Amino acid sequence: MFNGLRKIKDRVLGWFSNDIGIDLGTANTLVYVKGRGIVINEPSIVAMNTKTGQVVAVGAQAKDMMGRTPAHIQAVQPVVDGVISDFEVTSEMLAYLISKAQAGHSKILGPRVVVGVPSGITSVEVRAVRDAARAAGAREVHIIEEPMAAAIGIELPVHLAQGNMIIDIGGGTTDIGIVAFGGLVNARNVRIAGDKLNSDIVSHLRNEFKILIGDKSAEEIKIAIASVSPARQPLEAIVRGRDLVTGLPREIIISDQDVRNAIGHSIEELVESVKEVLETTQPEIISDVMQRGIYLAGGGALIRGLPDFLAKSLGVPVIVANDPLTAVVRGTSFVLTDLDFYRESMLRSDDELVPTE
Repeated sequence: MFNGLRKIKDRVLGWFSNDIGIDLGTANTLVYVKGRGIVINEPSIVAMNTKTGQVVAVGAQAKDMMGRTPAHIQAVQPVVDGVISDFEVTSEMLAYLISKAQAGHSKILGPRVVVGVPSGITSVEVRAVRDAARAAGAREVHIIEEPMAAAIGIELPVHLAQGNMIIDIGGGTTDIGIVAFGGLVNARNVRIAGDKLNSDIVSHLRNEFKILIGDKSAEEIKIAIASVSPARQPLEAIVRGRDLVTGLPREIIISDQDVRNAIGHSIEELVESVKEVLETTQPEIISDVMQRGIYLAGGGALIRGLPDFLAKSLGVPVIVANDPLTAVVRGTSFVLTDLDFYRESMLRSDDELVPTE
């Protein structure tokens, strides 16, 4: 009875407000609007004027300003390792994204929002995400862990008794989760992800080639030629930076082997973390995982040779999800279609818990 009334209430309120799903990532934030699809995919970066405290730019425009601004303008990543590090800046970023998502489609009431966050997030961090979303204008906020959202987004049968394993390799963190009965049976969040690989490339070039580059250049190199195993055709990239010996600009050419040498240790650590999750999971669920395989989501899933390397290291088939970059935000879109069905899968909701009959 109460569930029926709640669905009627949600449907009526839906006429007067937007439903928005947000993948609040360290590197990029994706925004879904019900009925319109994914409308925003922008870097999680805000440019601030330190003299006035005003926001100068958000998203792609702010990223373009990185390393090119005067001293009083700073490009800030308000989400570090998947967690809000600067509440006010995050609120500003969310307000900008929510406003942009609703531009030309705004309604009377504030939007109902589902936000994906890393697994293992503390109650304090959950509250920070919820408060930031509410400060940005959200009427109702629901929090879901990213491995669960990604599993829902790639349409795994998360509510069945069988276990499903998913690895979401994002920018700041990698979420390793095993899902069954609509919840996370076992999960681990590790800070070995895209940003760590970028810093590995920066360090390697500094130590081996005596050339200094920025994180943005390192990310471009990673996307262009990063691989876990040798390709049929060697890959090369031009690197421009500052020579640490002369202090002058310098250009070199590096290969995919150089990048493998740079990121190899982090990839091995990631494999060990996955093994630790498997070692602490019930045998019955391990059997399910062996039959169904491990699913990869997030930008890290696109690293060349990674699925085959994981499959060989773990002895389990590894499947890259369709469109892995949008798996989490697609999961939030499914949750928005039936909040009651997915209520037990979410960490927290700030609307009243109503008893069911």
